[in-house]
Amino acid sequence: MRPLREHATSNGQAYMITSSTWGRRSLFSRAVWAELLIDTLYHYRGTAYLLHEFVIMPDHFHVLLTPKTNLEKAVQFVKGGFSYRAKKELGSNMEVWQKGFSDHRIRDANDYRLHRIYIHQNPVRKNFSQKAEEYPYSSASGRFELDLVPQGLKPAFSKDPDTARLEGAPFQSKFPNEGVQQQPTPSKNKTA
Repeated sequence: MRPLREHATSNGQAYMITSSTWGRRSLFSRAVWAELLIDTLYHYRGTAYLLHEFVIMPDHFHVLLTPKTNLEKAVQFVKGGFSYRAKKELGSNMEVWQKGFSDHRIRDANDYRLHRIYIHQNPVRKNFSQKAEEYPYSSASGRFELDLVPQGLKPAFSKDPDTARLEGAPFQSKFPNEGVQQQPTPSKNKTA
């Protein structure tokens, strides 16, 4: 029996969303595909969700967002919107996405920080870049405008990596200093 998904409505909660390509194909290793997905993320930003962080990997994406509608509808905008545009703009008739998606409701500021680190460090862990800022398809690159962290999650993070981490927390980073301080105001999105 499949567990029931918590019905996520416009309640101000942030979520980490993960979705993979059909058959884990590396569709987003091609710049035109990755840039189109980023453009799609920004097309629905502000109307369907607030966009806090993201990374586009060759065969999947991770996004931290706060839905303005329900969570399923927000993800449908991203995945369905991208599929429609891939057919129209890239001439693709292939199935793009695996069915469904994974989600995690962000519980508190530390949970947000850990997921932000996970998103930023994903390309580094997979050897796509030496530093998170070097990977062009990530909010860590600094080239994208992002929505602010939800108000309930905005305490000042400790500068001491030992006190800023919770023991046994998910997505513990082997890069303890990354993401400890609040991110400065990001620059304008240059791709939209």
